[in-house]
Amino acid sequence: MRASVALLSVLLVSGCASRPLLPPTDGLFADPLFAAPAEPVDAGSVFALSPAMQAYLDGVIADRVRELGPRNGLFEALRDNLRLEYDTTMTRNAAQAFEARAGNCLSLVIMTAAFARPLGIPVHYQNVFGQDTWSRGEGMLVLSGHINIGLGATGRDRFRDGEQSVTTIDFLPPEELRGQHRQEVSEATVLAMYMNNRAAESLAQRDLNQAYWWARAALRTAPDFQNAYNTLAVVYLKKELPAQAERALRHALQRQPGDAEALSNLAGLLDQQGRRTEAEALRTRLARIDAEPPYHYFDLGLAALRSRDYREARRLFRKELARMPYAHEIHFALAMTYLQLGEARLASEELRLARDSSTTRGSRDLYAAKLDHLRELQLN
Repeated sequence: MRASVALLSVLLVSGCASRPLLPPTDGLFADPLFAAPAEPVDAGSVFALSPAMQAYLDGVIADRVRELGPRNGLFEALRDNLRLEYDTTMTRNAAQAFEARAGNCLSLVIMTAAFARPLGIPVHYQNVFGQDTWSRGEGMLVLSGHINIGLGATGRDRFRDGEQSVTTIDFLPPEELRGQHRQEVSEATVLAMYMNNRAAESLAQRDLNQAYWWARAALRTAPDFQNAYNTLAVVYLKKELPAQAERALRHALQRQPGDAEALSNLAGLLDQQGRRTEAEALRTRLARIDAEPPYHYFDLGLAALRSRDYREARRLFRKELARMPYAHEIHFALAMTYLQLGEARLASEELRLARDSSTTRGSRDLYAAKLDHLRELQLN
C-alpha cells in the first residue's frame, strides 16, 4: 500500500469529469498562508495567440485554408509545418508550445484550439481512457492521463454525419486510438487540467506558493475536476498544514468515495498523526481498489538489485513492466540488471526502450548517450 505521506499522489491531465456533487467552499482555501504567486495565474493567457502565432495563422494556415477549407487546412498546416516534439518537462500554454515547438498532449490540444477559434472551427475535447501512465519524482506519484482534440462537427451534426465529420489531432497514431473509450469534457475542465498540471509541476519544483494558486484556480475554474482536490491537499501536506490537507482530502472522498489517491494520502496523513485505527480502515478500503500500487515490483526489484540478486531483480522489473510498459526508469533498471548478468544485447534493447519511452528531451539525451557508450564497448 502507499502508506506514507512521503509518497504523495498527484494526477496530471487525467481522469473523467465527475458530477459536481459538492462545489468547493472558501473553507477549503487558505489564502492568507501563501504568498502571492511569482508567476501570474491567468486563465486568459492559456489560449491566447502570440504575435508569432498570429503571423503563422495569417500566412501558412491561411494558405492551406484557402486550398483545403478550414478544418483540413488547419490539420495539414499542423501536420506538415508545425510538428510538436512530445515533451513533458512542463505544460505549456498555446504561445509557449508554439515557440518551443514542443509540449505534452494537453499543450497540443490547447495550441490547436487557439488556432481553431479565429477560423470558426468547432472543437471538442476528449479524455482518452486506457492511456494512463504512472511516473514519480520528488516524493510524489504522478498519474498522467491522455487528452486529444477533435476539429469539426459537434453534437447532433456529429451524430448525423459520423466520425468522418471530425478530424482528431493527437500525438498517438490512429491505430492506437482505435477502440479506445473517450469522454468529451468542457473547455472549463481543460483549463482546470492545465492549471492542475502547473500546480503539480510547481510542487515538483518545491514552489508551494505557486502550486497553491494554480490548484486553487483549477478548483475555481471547474469545481467538478476531482484531481485538483488531491493536488490542493498535497500542497497543504508539503506546507505542513495537516488540518487543511485533511479537509481537502475528506471533501474529495465525499465527492468520490473510491478515489484511491485521496484514500492513500489521507491514510498517510492519519498515520503521521498517530491515528492508526482510522488509517488502517482507509487502507482496507484502498486494498479493495488498489491492491498493488504503482512501482510496487519496481521497488522490490531495486532492493534485489542492491542485494546483488540479479535474477530476482530481472523477474521483478519484468513484472512491473508488464503493468507499466512505458516507464523509462524501469527499462533503465532492467538494462543495468542485464549488464550485471552479462546480457549486453538485452541491455542495449532496454536502453533503447528507455530512450524511446522517455518524456523529456533531457532524459532522452541521457539514455541515448548511455546507449551509444554501450554500443562502443560492444564494438571494442
